Amino acid sequence: MFPTMSMDEQMARAQLVQTKYSDTLMRKSHVLGVGVGYVTQGGHQTGEIGLVVMVDAKVSSEIIDPVDQIPPELDGVRVDVQEVGIFSAQ
Repeated sequence: MFPTMSMDEQMARAQLVQTKYSDTLMRKSHVLGVGVGYVTQGGHQTGEIGLVVMVDAKVSSEIIDPVDQIPPELDGVRVDVQEVGIFSAQ
């Protein structure tokens, strides 16, 4: 991301990237949702706003089909893949 951007600017930029890439990302295997939020690293929030891609399970890049790999950055916005498991209604 761009470190000199305010949080509002980071949020606006991430929302534009979300709008641009959501459909593409949602077609990838394991992806359950795409949103904007704080990037996490090592289980801790970094304070950086990025694109959050929620998956049912993280899969090693050696195993997953290259077309289903999620890039670490899109248009200068960091992408954070977060494993959320499987959603179900009770």
